[in-house]
Amino acid sequence: MPTIHSIRFDRNAPAAPDRETTHAWYRDPSGAFESGFWADPAPRSAPIAYEEDELCVLLAGKVRITDADGESQLYEAGDAFVIPCGFRGTWETVEPVRKFYATHRPAE
Repeated sequence: MPTIHSIRFDRNAPAAPDRETTHAWYRDPSGAFESGFWADPAPRSAPIAYEEDELCVLLAGKVRITDADGESQLYEAGDAFVIPCGFRGTWETVEPVRKFYATHRPAE
């Protein structure tokens, strides 16, 4: 029988991690779906190439996502957005970030 997996950010997630942190809370048996918490305390920029769809919900901080054509969007605490499979660009952590994520890998 499937069970519900509770995620309580005030109890399960570090308030201010001192390094990049990923904690996967749930992965379905097929491995196609995963959800969890990610944090990055340091301002930085890195190239991204997505092989899955990702829903991001920012709990704290600011990020700038720039696509391969140079178009960028700034997101901050309280914002939610989806990065689609196949997206190429740059992720910039502008202010320390804490986010909830859910990813789905399309069938091959």
